[in-house]
Amino acid sequence: MTPPPPTALASAPTMTPELDITLTKTKTTVKSGGGCGCSTKNDAANGMSETLKARIDKHPCYREEAHHHYARLHVAVAPACNIQCNYCNRKYDCANESRPGVVSELLTPEEAAHKVLVVAGKIPQMTVLGIAGPGDPLANPEKTFRTFELIADKAPDIKLCLSTNGLMLPDHVDRIKQLNVDHVTITINMVDPKIGEKIYPWVHYRRRRYRGIEGEKIMHERQMEGLQALQDADILCKVNSVLIPGINDEHLSEVNKAIRDRGAFLHNIMPLISAPEHGTYFGLNGQRGPNPKELKGVQDKCSGNMKMMRHCRQCRADAVGLLGEDRSQEFTKEKFMEMPADYSLQQRQAVHLSIEQTKTAVAKKKEAAVSNKRPINSPKVLVAVATKGGGLVNQHFGHAKEFMIYEVDANEARFVGHRKVADYCQGGYGEAAALDGIISTVSDCKAVLASKVGPCPKKELKKAGLTVVEAYDVIETVARQFYDAHVLEN
Repeated sequence: MTPPPPTALASAPTMTPELDITLTKTKTTVKSGGGCGCSTKNDAANGMSETLKARIDKHPCYREEAHHHYARLHVAVAPACNIQCNYCNRKYDCANESRPGVVSELLTPEEAAHKVLVVAGKIPQMTVLGIAGPGDPLANPEKTFRTFELIADKAPDIKLCLSTNGLMLPDHVDRIKQLNVDHVTITINMVDPKIGEKIYPWVHYRRRRYRGIEGEKIMHERQMEGLQALQDADILCKVNSVLIPGINDEHLSEVNKAIRDRGAFLHNIMPLISAPEHGTYFGLNGQRGPNPKELKGVQDKCSGNMKMMRHCRQCRADAVGLLGEDRSQEFTKEKFMEMPADYSLQQRQAVHLSIEQTKTAVAKKKEAAVSNKRPINSPKVLVAVATKGGGLVNQHFGHAKEFMIYEVDANEARFVGHRKVADYCQGGYGEAAALDGIISTVSDCKAVLASKVGPCPKKELKKAGLTVVEAYDVIETVARQFYDAHVLEN
């Protein structure tokens, strides 16, 4: 039997561990024309201890495999911020936007704690509670820490996380450690204050607002001090860096070295979001974001130095569900305050056990796909994968809202990123434009892997020079079979 999608796990805690997937359903249609560093296969090579592995195994941000199976919840309890970023516009009641700093409604710590218990019952594969805004959690320390206190008491199996700009981090590391907040993210976009001047108009520190180089120096020093303090306290730290072409794109390698030297566990280099309709300074003044090739180039340049996160979705401050999905509208305040807090540790443990069994089965299939190492200096190609999670090619082309991008050669299939697209299946309205956009988004790929592709998009993909592979199997297996059949043989 094939495993149910992750969203079905709440009702299937006794799912069988066997993964009975064959290629009998696979049909390949020929058409003309550094990893994240967190994989199980590389744990021993990377010197990752079992203790460290256990700390990240169920965290969808800190471990790439986990995001196929485990969900996160962000609660919006921190409205105030102590810096201004040229790429940020904190907005409220924006249900249709998916980017950092956006929420539909603010919560009190008590409301947030109730929401966590409700969601943990409805989505038992939710393993992480994060506070990421819409402002800065450490500019709102009372609300942030009160929320963590309530959750730690009532749901001890949920990992606690916070994301901060780092300005006030050195003042709160002891409290963070005391509350057993084991994962902290700092956004660090520069280590040169002169570059910081182009990103941050002002910094508010110790009841005074600083503009220009003075404020950037304070921010840089505090970020480095906080990062070092996290390492000393044995708290895992992920660093987010926003790639801003023409401003810090060449500089991020220096950021990467600085954070590596101070013990950062993971570096997440993510693209600037700067659409004019978002109302940010950069958006209104024409600052563009990077294209996928530029983003991958910077990530690749830095990936040899430390673990690189490539599966980030730049989540809302009230995100709910798996990375890449947004279920926040299922849990608005009006709705979740009427729901019972049916958190059950026993039920959650049963669901997690079934997930781990499925992960083990998928891992075996992955290992089989790459076990036949060949001394071939083969070209690398990109493939676009439609997936609902689970590490499988298991989604219809027309239902995909994003494609996972894998880099494939004769010996491995390596996840390198994701790209959002518009829904193709829209009931006959706007489908031609959506398809054109999808093809443009994956035009540098050699193939599209999906469980099914309709005749019309299949024809257009052919015209664009893309190979279509229809399959239901582990991503690495399908990707390697495509490569062997249509790249090595040509």
